[in-house]
Amino acid sequence: MPIVISDSGLKSVADPLPSINIDQARLQNWIEELANFSDSASPSVTRVLFSYPDLKARAYVKRLCSEIDLHIREDGAGNIFARWEGSNTALPPVGTGSHIDAIPNAGRFDGTVGVLGGLEAIRALRESGFRPARSIELIVFTSEEPTRFGIGCLGSRMLSGILAPNAARKLRDPEEKSFEELRSLAGYGGKSLEDVKLARGAYAAFVELHIEQGPLLEKENVPIGIVTAIAAPSTLRLVLAGIGGHAGAVLMSERRDALVAGAEIALLVEQAALHNGSADTVATTGIFRIEPGAVNSIPSRARLEIDVRDTDAAIRDRVLDKIEKSAREVSRRRGIELSFEVLNADPPAACDTRLVSVIEDVCGELKILCRRMISRAYHDSLFMAQICPTAMIFIPCRGGVSHRPDEYSSPQQVAKGTEVLSHTLARLSSH
Repeated sequence: MPIVISDSGLKSVADPLPSINIDQARLQNWIEELANFSDSASPSVTRVLFSYPDLKARAYVKRLCSEIDLHIREDGAGNIFARWEGSNTALPPVGTGSHIDAIPNAGRFDGTVGVLGGLEAIRALRESGFRPARSIELIVFTSEEPTRFGIGCLGSRMLSGILAPNAARKLRDPEEKSFEELRSLAGYGGKSLEDVKLARGAYAAFVELHIEQGPLLEKENVPIGIVTAIAAPSTLRLVLAGIGGHAGAVLMSERRDALVAGAEIALLVEQAALHNGSADTVATTGIFRIEPGAVNSIPSRARLEIDVRDTDAAIRDRVLDKIEKSAREVSRRRGIELSFEVLNADPPAACDTRLVSVIEDVCGELKILCRRMISRAYHDSLFMAQICPTAMIFIPCRGGVSHRPDEYSSPQQVAKGTEVLSHTLARLSSH
């Protein structure tokens, strides 16, 4: 029997699945339209937090929500909530959603499938005549990508209370513009950041639809993945200060080259991940900026931002420790001043076992093949798990490719994931 939420918790009932029609063409058109809001030319998508394309994309999604009479509110961090009121508004709602921001030269499916698929799931349920007892709420999270402020999942971090308002106010982008300044320019300055945090239990459940961003589902020809755990992410920021000079006038023996020190550290980051005994550890030096950036000038300053992840927080933390020790040794040996900052070191999240069972039951009744799996990428669900029972539904993406213009899931794959999400929301909101 399927498991659903009742007033007294999760229990088993035998509610039949409603007859739902996912409009594949409509959903695909939404995805294509949203991809047009970009700072880079098609097929790539660049949509950085509070940029003009981001604000236009937000307006587009809100318009789609308004077309089916969802109640829209926004908080001070820019998170968007679109609610379909249930018959019993005293009950905690069921949530779904994801993000619409995109790193530079990314694709059109990461995050947007969870937002637009969530919207189509709600729209299909409404058109079927289904009436939820619990409200169903679509969430568009602010800045899941770390592009602007160097920290991912900004909106869901604040919702969970992991990122405090004062810490958010201290965030600066590469141009030294503050989060406070930029949110005000985007129209959110009149809302208090102190009101963003949600109480634990604010939602009865949260389910996020997402592309896998890995190759397993495609390789195994499995249309649906059900996430059981989300890896522990961390981000480091290193600033190396050396001594610049004329490339022709300073002898090699006298140099304190910030770039060379940074390059050695980047290689040691790779080694730390490769040789720690865990196949699940990944480490990436994703940002490496130097100054002054002239071919005939010795680099005087380098800034590195490093991403380290593992499904085991203890293993991840050992890698972080090794990277810090290596960076300090390289800097000392090369006469470089080092600033070493841990921007975040988040714990892994376990998805709720009962929600995993709900999704498996739905797949079984729809006769859709599924498998359990972990997520090595992290998502807003990592922080929603601090608020309520949380689970994720994965769909395949071609070649496991993501964060590139050739990121792709077929209309059929997106629609199938949306169908599973829609039935899951129906089941969770029925009691």
